[in-house]
Amino acid sequence: MPGWTWAGASQRGTAHAQAGERRQDAYRVLAVEPGYLIAVACDGAGSTRHGGLGAAIAARVLTNRAADWIAANSRMPTPSEIELWVAEVRLMIIVSADRLGCAPSQFAATLVLVISEGTNAITAHIGDGAIVARIAGGTALVDLSWPDSGDYASTTYFLTDTNPRLRIGVISRCPIDRLALLTDGLERLALGFAARVSHRPFFDGLFSAVAASNNVGADRSLSRKLAAWLDSDSVNARTDDDKTFILAAFG
Repeated sequence: MPGWTWAGASQRGTAHAQAGERRQDAYRVLAVEPGYLIAVACDGAGSTRHGGLGAAIAARVLTNRAADWIAANSRMPTPSEIELWVAEVRLMIIVSADRLGCAPSQFAATLVLVISEGTNAITAHIGDGAIVARIAGGTALVDLSWPDSGDYASTTYFLTDTNPRLRIGVISRCPIDRLALLTDGLERLALGFAARVSHRPFFDGLFSAVAASNNVGADRSLSRKLAAWLDSDSVNARTDDDKTFILAAFG
């Protein structure tokens, strides 16, 4: 039976390393029968005390809720369901903030989510980061969700905002055989903001590596190689932020 092969990795940015700070990004990928991929990448705000924890809470809760939904219903979740899950994440952050005696804004994090079974997909996005796909049988890339910048330079929107600007996209009966999720540490390498398109040469080789895998599900070896590349001098020379990357191929 066809299914998804995926690799994922997250690395601390050099700016956090030099400051002695922990990585603020979090990600999680789950596979649910028959053939569903659930992938989430979140970027905790570096200016907050618990942004990394907010990112981890969001990644864990959203993947768990999506997996439970699909297992119980054997179909894609609706936008309304995703809205409820995001509301639950926000509530859990409020509870966690109360326990630690701080404001929920100290858990600020972005959200990038995609669920697909190869024919249909649904995305959810708050803030920066991106989701890139390839339509099956073709070579062109499609930007399923683009970074949402704030009103001022170097700002964006977060799960903890009063108006978090949750964007949900539904792709119906359009076969997808490649997917990529990334946090904003990779935006300048992967995306062309002037033309508002993803850089195909950046993705082509990476997608090919995942597609060539003999695994169905997680490819741990490829994930380790991806992690090493994210922490390489060539990547760190172009970005000092945390970097999270999830790549998946269906077949």
